[in-house]
Amino acid sequence: MFRFLTAGESHGPCLTMIVEGLPAGLAVDSAIIDADLRRRQGGYGRGGRMKIERDTARFLSGVRHGQTLGSPITMQIENRDWVNWEESMSAEPGEAFFEPVTRIRPGHADFTGAMKYGHQDIRNVIERSSSRETAARVAVGGLCRQLLDVFGIAIHSHVLAIADVGYTTPRQFTPDAYSAGIWEAVEASAVRCADAELTEKMIARILAAKHEGDTCGGIFEVVAFGVPIGLGSYSQWDRRLSARLGMAMMSIPSTKGIEIGVGFAATRETGSHVHDVLRHGEDNRWHHLTNNAGGIEGGITNGEPLVVHVGVKPIPTLAHPLPSVDLASGQNIDQSRYERSDVCVVPAAGVVGEAMMAIVLTEALLEKFGGDSLDEMSKHYRSWPA
Repeated sequence: MFRFLTAGESHGPCLTMIVEGLPAGLAVDSAIIDADLRRRQGGYGRGGRMKIERDTARFLSGVRHGQTLGSPITMQIENRDWVNWEESMSAEPGEAFFEPVTRIRPGHADFTGAMKYGHQDIRNVIERSSSRETAARVAVGGLCRQLLDVFGIAIHSHVLAIADVGYTTPRQFTPDAYSAGIWEAVEASAVRCADAELTEKMIARILAAKHEGDTCGGIFEVVAFGVPIGLGSYSQWDRRLSARLGMAMMSIPSTKGIEIGVGFAATRETGSHVHDVLRHGEDNRWHHLTNNAGGIEGGITNGEPLVVHVGVKPIPTLAHPLPSVDLASGQNIDQSRYERSDVCVVPAAGVVGEAMMAIVLTEALLEKFGGDSLDEMSKHYRSWPA
């Protein structure tokens, strides 16, 4: 069984990840993981924290001489900002002075977290609910990518919209909807958008929000290519790959919505305009004329690219804070607390979305073709007739 856990606070010493269930014999390159971590830190609109951290993953167990052992893998990412927080975030008991955080920020986990766990200092909530935790997931996803790559599965993401700026023509959901150079253009864009003109407009929109002390949300798309037929199941509600992807994407901080394929647009059409016509070619391969289903039918992958859209709300921490309540006094206040923050995280959220897609597909691939070693798993995969 594949599973993983993450631990660590935003300003603690490090983030720690434990990954269990990957087969033995998988070649692992830490540079691939580090490259994804750098991509997560990039994107126009990111805040000052990204100038401090230089995220790299360190293996502590489960990998020897560049190959997995089949035992649990432990990775660690150092928090360089820890040196500025050692006293206030120390695990040791003591009377060191630090200012408790009591001004609740609307839209964050501050209020619900404090109520749930009985905290009087919201710092106890902020440290774990922070999006800093997603660096750990990107590291796990970078590890999973290397297994998926063995089986010809590649995952990409790109930004479709920042606030009210984005593509105006309807998306084409066909198997060949992605041009040859799209992903190179995405990675060259400051907002991870393939369209150069839209990139400039998105940057201008983010800059306008920054000048107003405000923030921007948006929409990103994650696409997985080379996914085999048969991952997931309709046999139980929680085995549907669509349900698992939904949970994975909704777990990304600030996510407020997800669509697979045409998503809600399908509700405005009749069935004859939505469902994908299936064909069986002379090469004995299955294919669909369109991909409105986004690669999933009945909770099972159908061999087409897996397409997911994710809607991200604006970051709640505002340079011009909203009115709120002071937790300590219970008094209404004119302004909530301002923590160092980003203006827009949509480009970075897309990288996290790739990681979550990789994690979900790794789990499903291991369920379908699993083995204790990569050789055993590869034999199972090669014997699959679809």
